[in-house]
Amino acid sequence: MSSPTSRFFRARVSTITDISPSFRRFTFTGDDLDQYGDPGFDQRVKIVFPSATAPLEAMPTDENWYLTWRDMPEESRPPFRTYTTRAVRTSEKAVDIDMVAHDVLGPASAWIAQAQVGDEVLIFAPTTAHSGVSFGVDFVPPANSDHILLAGDETAAPAIAVILEQLPADARGVVVLELPHPDDAHYLPSHAGFDIRIAARGHESDRHTHLVRSVEEAVAELAPSGRGADVEEIDIDTDILWEVPRTAKGGAALKSAPLYSWLAGEAGAIKTLRRHLVSDAGVDRRAVAFMGYWRLGKAEV
Repeated sequence: MSSPTSRFFRARVSTITDISPSFRRFTFTGDDLDQYGDPGFDQRVKIVFPSATAPLEAMPTDENWYLTWRDMPEESRPPFRTYTTRAVRTSEKAVDIDMVAHDVLGPASAWIAQAQVGDEVLIFAPTTAHSGVSFGVDFVPPANSDHILLAGDETAAPAIAVILEQLPADARGVVVLELPHPDDAHYLPSHAGFDIRIAARGHESDRHTHLVRSVEEAVAELAPSGRGADVEEIDIDTDILWEVPRTAKGGAALKSAPLYSWLAGEAGAIKTLRRHLVSDAGVDRRAVAFMGYWRLGKAEV
């Protein structure tokens, strides 16, 4: 019988490190984390948090776990959220996951604010048996890209950090990142081939201002003149804003592109950026990955 390529890992907090005012790193350890897989780049994982009415033991963990979880009474369902694997150290049976620390607005932010060493979670992640295409990885650039544009808000920062660390030294491009606090600016690692344009948000009314303006400026610099295409409008209040161009075999949709763009963060901003790249700037939509990680005023599933 073959080993599963993804499953739930029970993990406990071993270290909590405040990287910056907005980013808190949780190092998790567990007896079987040497089996935790790392396909790389922006690999998405699910973290299940215990609640007052739903302990971790209440979480269904079979292959149909999501359908079972969805059918459970809301008060009986342990909450979960999506994060990016920041680092895996198999020999130490340790995993790092960076989370955004902000005002308590729900179960995840409450856990982040109150967590202590020894607290436990469940992590749904790939295993070391995983090979080939990972559909939890949304950074799927063509084999040859003249430039890469990485853009988003604080929720995209951990994924952008891993992408920068794992891109080859000869990669070239621009990073646009909007963060809550000026002292968050040092969160990203550097890459010699990338111009990193970071700005603190300041007042909440300034949300998306730097992100949208700076992406438009970067696209004007990097994108060749193209012919704009119509994009279907997506109602971000009812539908998921998420599109990752792939071939039937799961690889990049194009062999080469002058610009590959990876956009992630608050859905309203990402919808605006998607429209600008494809409709206004004429960037080939097969070279634009966009992910609405969250929606202002709306909790995640």
